[in-house]
Amino acid sequence: MMQNDLPIGIFDSGVGGLTVYRALHDRLPNERFVYLGDTARVPYGTKSLATVERYAIENSLFLASKGIKLLVVACNTASALALPAIRRELGIDVVGVIGPGGRRAVKITEELSRPKIAVIGTEATVSSNAYVNAIQRASRTAEVMQAACPLFVPLAEENWADEPEAVSIAKKYLAEIVQFGPDALVLGCTHYPILREVIVRVVGPGVKLVDSGEATADEVAALVNEKGLANPKLPVGERGLCDDMDHFYVTDAADRFARVAEHFLGVQPSVLEAIEVYGRDLLSTA
Repeated sequence: MMQNDLPIGIFDSGVGGLTVYRALHDRLPNERFVYLGDTARVPYGTKSLATVERYAIENSLFLASKGIKLLVVACNTASALALPAIRRELGIDVVGVIGPGGRRAVKITEELSRPKIAVIGTEATVSSNAYVNAIQRASRTAEVMQAACPLFVPLAEENWADEPEAVSIAKKYLAEIVQFGPDALVLGCTHYPILREVIVRVVGPGVKLVDSGEATADEVAALVNEKGLANPKLPVGERGLCDDMDHFYVTDAADRFARVAEHFLGVQPSVLEAIEVYGRDLLSTA
C-alpha cells in the first residue's frame, strides 16, 4: 500500500507537458503527481540523440529520487528518442506519449479498410518517424502523412490561439494535410491541444483529432490498475488542477512557467520549485 501512495512522475522539456498533466489529473483524480519542466534546456527538438538521451535520463533519475511509482515521458521528442535509454536506467514502468497516440489513431479509424492518418509535430518528432512506426505497428493498412509545425509552440505559449496570425500559420502548415484528406489527425506535440480550435477550423470538423496526452492518460490508468498501483484513498476535499497535492519543478524561469501554466490550465501551480542544472547537467535541489 505504501507504493500505491507514491505519486506519478511526469517530465517534459518545458511547459507543453502540462496538457498531459491535465489529462492524467482528470483521468486519475486519486493520484498525486510530480512534474519536472526542463525549462533551462528547452527545446529538445534541436538537440542530438545523445543529448536528448542524457537530458531525459537526468530528468528521470531526478524524479525517481523523489519517490514515484511510474514515470510518464510527456515530451514527444524524448519519447521518440530516449525511451529505451530511460527504461534501462529506471526500475519502474515508463510510458511515453507516442505509442498511445498512434494506437488511439488506429483505434478510432478501425472501421475503415484503408484509413488515412495525419500527424503534426515538431521537426525532431516528425524526422524521427516515431509516430509513423507506432501507427504502422498497430495497422497494416493505414496510410500516414506527417507535417512539422514548429511555430505552433510559441503561438500556444504566447496565448495567441485566438489571433488571426494563428489561423494564417495553421493554413500554411496544414495545406498538404488538407489535400491528403485525413480521417484522423494526431496532435503530436503537447502544445498543440491548446490550438485545437484553430486546427479544426483549418482541417474541418470531419477529421477526428487525437490528443496524445488523453490517449496516454487512458493507457496509464489501465497500467496502474493492471499492476495494482492505483491509489485507493480518496482525496480530502475536492481536487483541483495544480493544487498542493501536486509538486512542480522547473530548471529555469519559474515565473514564466507559472504564467504559461495559467494560460494552459487556468490556474498557476500551488507548489512550484526552481532547481538548478549543475556542472555536468546533473539535477539537484541541494
